[in-house]
Amino acid sequence: MGSSVSLITGDYSRGAGGFWIENGQITWPVGEATIAGNLKDMFMGLTPADDPDTTSSAIVPSIRVDHMMVAGS
Repeated sequence: MGSSVSLITGDYSRGAGGFWIENGQITWPVGEATIAGNLKDMFMGLTPADDPDTTSSAIVPSIRVDHMMVAGS
């Protein structure tokens, strides 16, 4: 899905799909959504989870990005 970034302001938006998570539980699938925010704010608001994937050579946990705008169905 398409994306857009302003190199001047850092504003970012991207089409996305995945799953809606509420209270730590997957609640329903999400398709044709748009997420938007500011790159500086996004990077400052990263919170790592305690679930590193150890099945590949890059052991990296899931991350949460605070204060993102989500729109769509």
